Amino acid sequence: MKPTAVTWAVLGLLAHGPRSGYDIKRVVDRSIRHFWAASYGQIYPELKRLEEAGWIVGTDADRGGRSRRVYRIAAAGRRRLDGWLHGYETRIELRDESLLRLFFADVLPPDEALGLLAARREGYRMMLAYLRSLDDGQGEDPPFVDLVYRWGLDYCEWGIEWCDRQERRLRRAA
Repeated sequence: MKPTAVTWAVLGLLAHGPRSGYDIKRVVDRSIRHFWAASYGQIYPELKRLEEAGWIVGTDADRGGRSRRVYRIAAAGRRRLDGWLHGYETRIELRDESLLRLFFADVLPPDEALGLLAARREGYRMMLAYLRSLDDGQGEDPPFVDLVYRWGLDYCEWGIEWCDRQERRLRRAA
């Protein structure tokens, strides 16, 4: 089986314990979505593929009258996940619609183009506030989950500062 972009997210979450597709989506939305999104339309087909490949095992379970399938990582999936975690390939893919807008902003009047930069700064501020709201003070995250959380905080703070610096630079140049 050829892994997809969602394979590692699903296997990584299942390595922490059994979960249903709904549980996986909920954890994705609360944690890794900010740098690695996955939709229900990606998660459920991936669960099926992983189960067919023997990388995960699913069992039927009831929850409040609803049937659901709970998955756990199998030994083969754990070996694949470990291999990927120890891999050396580092591919950073960035899809940033706000940055795409800025790239093409020269076709706008200067004040409107600067408004795009202000909107980007506000987006960073909103994300920073959201990330800070996730810290409920109710216990510590595992060290590397905390590491990625702190990266998110620092990235947003840097983004705000970058927007401020670039706005000043562009206004001086105008």
